Amino acid sequence: MSRIGKKPVTVPAGVTASIADGKLLMKGPKGTLSIDLANEVTYAIEDGNVVVKPANETKRARSFWGMQRTLVANLVTGVTEGFSKTLQITGVGYRAAAQGKTLKLQLGYSHDVNMDVPEGITVATPDPTTVNISGNDKQAVGQFAAEIRRWRKPEPYKGKGIKYAGEYIFRKEGKKK
Repeated sequence: MSRIGKKPVTVPAGVTASIADGKLLMKGPKGTLSIDLANEVTYAIEDGNVVVKPANETKRARSFWGMQRTLVANLVTGVTEGFSKTLQITGVGYRAAAQGKTLKLQLGYSHDVNMDVPEGITVATPDPTTVNISGNDKQAVGQFAAEIRRWRKPEPYKGKGIKYAGEYIFRKEGKKK
């Protein structure tokens, strides 16, 4: 039994949930999100909650159960609060600047890295070494943060690179003399 899947997802006031055409649709103050319904799981909207249950007793249905409940909970959080990630840039001369729908990164390459910001995501640079990414879709926010980080992952000797806020980089000792 899935401990996560057993809990119903509470739909707060101001958010509407509907099931139609094989999709679960959530509308709230921060926009509209939807997910495709899995065949292995049944969904029901009862008493202001979304209840997710396995359709049968197969191992596949039980493994989808908790994941689908979490995806529904992410929809509710996305349309009410939204999601955000913060990246920190460490290194001499490394900096970032948000210019409209483009993020300009200077990461020690011979050229600047210009990244187009996807639809539904906002990027802010409060200072040249911090990038704030926010949006209502958790997967899209995380994917864009990972694409930015991919350009210069933090290295273990000097700690230079792009890391998530709060991430610990295991530091190595350099060569002995």
